[in-house]
Amino acid sequence: MTYAQKFHERSGKNDNWFVNMGAGIQTFLPDNDLKTDFRKKMSIMPTLSIGKEFSPYWGARIKVEGGFLRESENGVILKNSNKYYNIHLDALWNLSNQLGGYSPARFFNFTPYLGLGFAHHLSSENKTTVANNPVNAISINGGLQLRFQLSKRIRFDFDLGTAVLPNYFYRTTSKTSNEVILSAVGGLTFQLGKITFDAIEPMDRELIYELNHQINTLHVKNKELSDQLKNRPADCPKQLQCPQVAPEVSALSGVNYIPNVVFFRVNSSRVDNNQQISIFNTAEYMIDTGKKIKVTGYADKDTGTNSYNMKLSEKRAKAVANELITKYKVPSQNIVVEWKGAEEQPYKQNNWNRVVIMNPQ
Repeated sequence: MTYAQKFHERSGKNDNWFVNMGAGIQTFLPDNDLKTDFRKKMSIMPTLSIGKEFSPYWGARIKVEGGFLRESENGVILKNSNKYYNIHLDALWNLSNQLGGYSPARFFNFTPYLGLGFAHHLSSENKTTVANNPVNAISINGGLQLRFQLSKRIRFDFDLGTAVLPNYFYRTTSKTSNEVILSAVGGLTFQLGKITFDAIEPMDRELIYELNHQINTLHVKNKELSDQLKNRPADCPKQLQCPQVAPEVSALSGVNYIPNVVFFRVNSSRVDNNQQISIFNTAEYMIDTGKKIKVTGYADKDTGTNSYNMKLSEKRAKAVANELITKYKVPSQNIVVEWKGAEEQPYKQNNWNRVVIMNPQ
């Protein structure tokens, strides 16, 4: 199925969550010591994050990272460690989906991120730390996440990140420039709940023309009946034979019932507002005549598997029946619900078969 250049339903509250556990390396670049080889200041960085994809293009996460920072002075690595943690909220932008179109089967995704956080010293064992030095700081975090989909619900994420902190976060406030923590972290991400997004196609022109044709047909029938009622004699003498007048019926309760059709968007069982007229017309017919209606759901054969289409057509048929019962107060015993999946195609044009057809029993 092709998802490019289509709208997508947003994520439900229980859908598209993820949890990541990882570890990697970090190095500290304080503003008062830029001469020491940064490789000598590398240390282990453990990470834990939880987040949610709100659409195929953007998401958010809360990430906790920390460990200890190797300090240096005049090119010499100090023995003691500076323990800390940094909690930040990041916005994730999936550029692969944005530029190449959403594809749940894509192996590699390229995702920059940017966020704001809170950093705190757990302890500072270095005896040269300035007295009363603040141990809390606001952090600005950014980087690049490389995603590799290993299975349906597991992927490997590799983050190249940076955290920018005020200069007092190290040991001294003698300079005004900021301090930086660079990191490279890899870890496994576990995806929870529903992990895909449903594509939504806008209503096409041919479908709109078909709906307009149905509406215009009903208008013509109503006008014909109205003209017949206007031409009915006000009074007819008993000795004269009066002309026969058509019984007072509505177009909806007449013998020539036109099957009403409810169209659906691809992969959807939600009844759009512009389809309510067909359900309303059927409800009026049922209430006026007391007849039963068969509600039959279908799916197009070019989208989804046979089992998926069968379930989708069932949801569509039950959604229309529910509208008749709850919104228009049609007795449930007068509705017969069935579904055909994609095994039967009432229309030759494929996308017309995403329908529910209502016929009298």
